[in-house]
Amino acid sequence: MKKLILYTLLLTISFSTAQKKELRNANKFFTSGEFTSAIDLLDSSKEIFDSSDDKIKSQAMLLYGKLHTAMEDFELAMNAFDMSKNLGISDQLLNPEISKLETALITSAVGDNETENFSSAAKKLKMVYDLNKDNNEEYLFYAASSAVNSLDYPLALEYYEILRDIKYEGIETKFYITEVSSGNEIEINSETEFKLLQKSKDYSNPREEETESKFPEIVKNIALIYKELGQNDKALAAIEAARSSNPDDVGLIITAANIYFELDNKEAFKVAMSEAIEKEPNNPVLYYNLGVVSGELGEKDVAISYYEKSIELDPTNENSYLNLVALILEGEQDIVDQMNSLGTSRSDNLKYDELKEVRENLYKECVPILQDLISINNNIEAIRTLMNIYGTIGDNSGYMEMKSLLEQQD
Repeated sequence: MKKLILYTLLLTISFSTAQKKELRNANKFFTSGEFTSAIDLLDSSKEIFDSSDDKIKSQAMLLYGKLHTAMEDFELAMNAFDMSKNLGISDQLLNPEISKLETALITSAVGDNETENFSSAAKKLKMVYDLNKDNNEEYLFYAASSAVNSLDYPLALEYYEILRDIKYEGIETKFYITEVSSGNEIEINSETEFKLLQKSKDYSNPREEETESKFPEIVKNIALIYKELGQNDKALAAIEAARSSNPDDVGLIITAANIYFELDNKEAFKVAMSEAIEKEPNNPVLYYNLGVVSGELGEKDVAISYYEKSIELDPTNENSYLNLVALILEGEQDIVDQMNSLGTSRSDNLKYDELKEVRENLYKECVPILQDLISINNNIEAIRTLMNIYGTIGDNSGYMEMKSLLEQQD
């Protein structure tokens, strides 16, 4: 009986030694970069490892994960690391390898995006999220964007809905400081560097700024994807559900307005934008957008008032000036058509002069608007339009001034 126990013990020790030897040899292949040989050795020793204890098994699976990471077989690497974790591998050994896998996935996904292989990039970025869902939420956001770029809308929808359900905000803190020598404000990439520079006399006016929440964009994209899939009811339901839980969120109100606009429901767009203005009465972009839609709905006077308010709040908004001028001149072609349809009778000549005066008054109304726009940054479209107006109303000095200014822009 004692001999049997001794033989069993010797057999166990011998078997354990074989397991460790095969694992050690596979690790040597890995270290020397002979990945395929390492995989072959592990595969051929499967029966040995299957009969080993969890400690040896976990080490074997960890090595599988390292090999698959190096060979960019990312799904196999994830599965191997997951099995190694379940078998009890220590975090001290596993976490560095998980970090290497994350880096490899991100690097590979960046390369895929650069070569426009968006579908592959989306799946790899989703893997990064799956590796650490608490800390890698931003990569799921990037994955959704890549899925949209690949036109895989169902996949993008899946990712965006996860982001919505976890209420991902994606708010970041940006750090800025001003160089004393140049007077230029620069962005600092890390909080540590930001704090160090604050102690230097070469920098001043440090400030922090939080980026806007990405949640409204996520909700908007969900709705737009539903629209793209021809499911308009779900698009509206998605935005209304988000608004019901955040009724005072101006970003969501604007998102809802944009969805209504995309669905060609311009009246609902106006209602939503008006509600946004109630909450942010000094936001020039809101007035600009209402000007655009009011103009499309034929509400010319209302649109003009919105553009004027937008300019009042932001005198540098070039589009507001240009759209306002275009709106004022909207009726010009009808006037010209009427003038061209007249005959040569006395009454027709009188009518012609009346119409000519109305037309010139439209032009004169636009002159100060265009002059203000040109004073901002010599907008070429404004210069060309004002030059034509001066030419039409017979202001030769104004025409030559604009002509000279236009030539200076070339």
